[in-house]
Amino acid sequence: MPKIFKFTEFSLRDLIVTAGPMTVLIIAVCFIAYKLVDPAPPRQVTLSTGQENSAYDEFGKKYAEALKKFDINVTLKPSLGSQENLQRLNDPDSGIDIAFVQSGSTEHADAERRGLVSLGSLFTEPIWLFYRADRNIRELVQLKGKRVNVGPEGTGVPKLFKTLLSVNGIEAGDVKMGALENTPATVELVEGRIDALVFSSAPDALLIQMLLQTPGIKLFDFTQAEAYSRRFPYLSHVVLPRGIVDLGRDLPPKNYHLIAPTATLVARQDMHPALVDLFVQAAATIHGGAGWFRKQGEFPNASYTEIPVVAEAEKFYRAGPPFLQRYMPFWLANFFERMWVVIVALGALILPLSRILPPLYVWKVRSRVYRWYGQLRTVEQLIEEVPVDKRATVYPAQLRRLNEIEERVNQISIPLSFADELYRLRSNINLVRKRILGLSETKT
Repeated sequence: MPKIFKFTEFSLRDLIVTAGPMTVLIIAVCFIAYKLVDPAPPRQVTLSTGQENSAYDEFGKKYAEALKKFDINVTLKPSLGSQENLQRLNDPDSGIDIAFVQSGSTEHADAERRGLVSLGSLFTEPIWLFYRADRNIRELVQLKGKRVNVGPEGTGVPKLFKTLLSVNGIEAGDVKMGALENTPATVELVEGRIDALVFSSAPDALLIQMLLQTPGIKLFDFTQAEAYSRRFPYLSHVVLPRGIVDLGRDLPPKNYHLIAPTATLVARQDMHPALVDLFVQAAATIHGGAGWFRKQGEFPNASYTEIPVVAEAEKFYRAGPPFLQRYMPFWLANFFERMWVVIVALGALILPLSRILPPLYVWKVRSRVYRWYGQLRTVEQLIEEVPVDKRATVYPAQLRRLNEIEERVNQISIPLSFADELYRLRSNINLVRKRILGLSETKT
């Protein structure tokens, strides 16, 4: 390398030596803080959904697709329905992180005791009671003695349907209840081997779409829906509009009144806040549009749930996405949100360091020059009061030593801004040399 490149505006080597240890310390502190202060969200999460062809099953796939964009792998685990999902959440060994749960499935106090939190209500899932047209069922009391499939206990529908029967003065034993899953139960109804079936689901479910258009199958009209919603706070009164299924064929041929709990996303309270944010944002995209029973933007929300809503979800429904996530990629925004305490602390540390490091750098560069003054001082001390009989050997030896020092000094690489220090040293070397030569002439 040409010698000119040895002289620059600053010395990279000295800068590294001066700032290096402190930089390594800061990086180590940041790394430890990154691991200990609210660790990064897991890349794997398990979502408990529902039966095959159910709304929970279909929506679970949409959530998996939405979070895959952020490198989060969502494993879908089918279930019988809401009650089984709740049981899985209550079991720490089930491996379930989050699940669809129907409103009314548990009590507020019990949810708090078990450490469950809601991410909000997603959509209404009406109670669909389909029956064979020739049975002509107009009131629930007419179900006495009928064969009605209410699904397995894990769905949550049996409990709710028994409650509805009880307020109508019907004992559970008065109805022949079946426990088939939705798909085989639908086949049984169409074939005429049962009189009716009931399940709770969003209208997006394929079975709902099919049954609403199947000849010989009718939907029960809850004409007292408003009364049910007043008796049970977790139920709401919704209307299936005339013609919503098929306007050309006028399906359904009239408005149907239905009662509907809401589907909620429920997780354990230790779920990482970043994952909560992602699921809530995905929910806004998946469920935020208009539908058969909702207006644009009506869902998701923090209402219609007896399970406490987690703070991050409430904040999202009130003010939208977190500030940084509006302008940064998710992982970068999440990093700053988790590390803001460390960043503030580093700012407080770097400010005084910015005042200490420049003087240390200057001292480090100048020390490469100043240390030779010690050599010069040693030479001067050796020539002081030298006995006459030793001057002939001491003076030439010190002149040779000065030549060696000067040769070494000429090899020093130093920033141009400190060049005057180097030239001053060389001048002082020359002064000592002249002094020795002068003493040698005096001796002669």
